Amino acid sequence: MHVLTNDATKHYENGEVKFAESQFSKAVICFVKAINLQPKQTKLYVRQAEAYLQMCDFQSAAVSYRHACFLEPQDTSLHTRLAFIYYLQGQCLFDKGMFLESLESFAKAAELKPSCRSYHFRSLACLTALGRYTDCVRLVSTWLEVDSQTADLFTLRARLHKQLNQVRMCYYDLRTALALNPLCPEAGSLLAQLQEASESARQQAITRAVSGRFTEALSKINTALDYCPDTARHYIFRGTMYRRLKIFTAAIEDLVFAMELNEAGDQGAEPSGHSQEDQREDQRAVQEEAQAQLVLTYNDLAVQCFSHSFYADGVRVLNKAIQDQKWQSGLYINRGDCFFKQDNWEFALADYQQAKDISPEDQAIWNRLAVVHNTLGTHCYQEQKYQEAADRFSEAIKYNPGVSRYYENRARAHSKVPNLERCQEDAIRTLILDPTNDEVVRLLTSMSPGCSVSNVLSSQIARTVKTQLLHSIQACKQPAASALRTGSLLKKITLSGDTDSQSSEDQPIKNVCQQIVSINQQVKRAVRLAIERRPPLEYDRPRLAPARTLEKEQSEMGSKNRPYHWKKFGRFGEKST
Repeated sequence: MHVLTNDATKHYENGEVKFAESQFSKAVICFVKAINLQPKQTKLYVRQAEAYLQMCDFQSAAVSYRHACFLEPQDTSLHTRLAFIYYLQGQCLFDKGMFLESLESFAKAAELKPSCRSYHFRSLACLTALGRYTDCVRLVSTWLEVDSQTADLFTLRARLHKQLNQVRMCYYDLRTALALNPLCPEAGSLLAQLQEASESARQQAITRAVSGRFTEALSKINTALDYCPDTARHYIFRGTMYRRLKIFTAAIEDLVFAMELNEAGDQGAEPSGHSQEDQREDQRAVQEEAQAQLVLTYNDLAVQCFSHSFYADGVRVLNKAIQDQKWQSGLYINRGDCFFKQDNWEFALADYQQAKDISPEDQAIWNRLAVVHNTLGTHCYQEQKYQEAADRFSEAIKYNPGVSRYYENRARAHSKVPNLERCQEDAIRTLILDPTNDEVVRLLTSMSPGCSVSNVLSSQIARTVKTQLLHSIQACKQPAASALRTGSLLKKITLSGDTDSQSSEDQPIKNVCQQIVSINQQVKRAVRLAIERRPPLEYDRPRLAPARTLEKEQSEMGSKNRPYHWKKFGRFGEKST
């Protein structure tokens, strides 16, 4: 045993001599002979590894150090040296472009010496060279969870997110990095690039929205939000696009979030040299814009509910809108229309009156007030409350004096009170506006027995009534012309019964209605002519009537648009003309 020890010592000393003479291969042979004689001597493996290391045989050096570490696991210096060897091996492989093998070496080095950040960063460099950015993000995230969070690490992860085209995550990492170190130049520069890209996408979205391509504008503003997801104005713009596309739920969510984000402070805005007062003014402007768009969204949603007969839902939506904009008359008009369709006449009247107080010259409100008062008057008439009905019809006439049926309804109410003088005046007004109303003709002749309708209409009373009627209609048209010059952005619901507030878009329908009225007048003339020409009951002649030409029939029936003349009735015993 003593002989083996001496031989091993002799080989070790020879190896040290060869090592000093830089004959590393012969030194390795000497150390190998010594290890064969004494395999549990740690220093022999260490010296062998150092000789291999001088020969750049990193793999063999690592094997030798692993044996040494196995023999003395408590010696941390051995583990540190082995980690450094793996690091050198990985760096050589990296320089040769063998990134996968290099990654394996750096990973072993980091495992042996986890506190050395440079080994981890070299692993990150290999992953980046391999294009495995997701693994890079996972590695950096692990560092942020385990180690202290620094601006450099967040900036590094932001760059990795950008490589993965995860610009939203990149933005949030940069904001965190600047919160930790406001003077971090790399984070500030990268954030400025994101803001520039966001503004470019927003300008493209505006261009497409102006040309009516809302879907494309929505796509572009989504891109802008990815680059700067904390910009309130971007959410307002996207909410507006959702509203134009009738995606109301998403629009409401965006606009509400924009207001919340603005109240907390717009983190996505570019830094400027403006004073705090200017910044507060800008925040107020953003808040008002978001609130206005939210009201428009609520209103458009209510219009859609109304068009699908969901009147109660329309009322609930408009209640929210009115909470934000109490001075917008269009909201009260539309809510009143929903109440009207639900037969809640009093609520509808209250909303119309509130709208009138806000916009006293809006003719659309006046027409609606007339409709609801006429409806309430009709119900009073049916309940035999004739005086109350007459008062309601008077209110309807006050707001819209050009509708014949309001005068007809009031005439019937006056006939029940009775107030025959006012009944006659209203009947005259009805015939002035609607000369074909036969029911009012009968009502008027019943109050003036022995007088023809033409005599009544040509009397002094009729002329006075006509002058008053024309004056009231003309006076009502003046605020209507003024209201046309002051438009509103709110969409307005059109009541089916409000035939007096038609716009220019309804002109084709109006023309068709006029044609129908013309045809009805011709039919009435034909019926009247047939009644006048009916044969007597006692007839002793042949039953064959003389032949009549088509032209003569049409002439007598007034098919050539010949003006109609009322038949004049003389006094009893006189021949009528």
